[in-house]
Amino acid sequence: MHEVSLAGDILQIVEAAEKREKFARVTLLRLEAGALSGVEVSALRFALDVMAKGTCLHNAIIEIATPPGQAWCVQCHMTVTIMARGEPCQQCGNYQLQPTSGLELRVTEILVEDE
Repeated sequence: MHEVSLAGDILQIVEAAEKREKFARVTLLRLEAGALSGVEVSALRFALDVMAKGTCLHNAIIEIATPPGQAWCVQCHMTVTIMARGEPCQQCGNYQLQPTSGLELRVTEILVEDE
């Protein structure tokens, strides 16, 4: 389950911000896990909840958006929206799609309380 590793990386980002900005705790953490990123959102949320105990992220609200992916169709040269790998082009039905977005996992916002 690579979500545990991802949760650890996210926690490191938050803790680095805490050290740099000197805040007391995080009240809201917003993440974006693209539909094509391969991230299992429920597993990531669980891992973050477990790892947050005793950190500035403890009891924070964690919101994870899952924007759809975009892909370039090799056959019809159109950009199409897809929610999962293996979907056909919505324009021509071709399966040769090159993902162009929706692969990302990123921290989009951290709301904090001062000490």
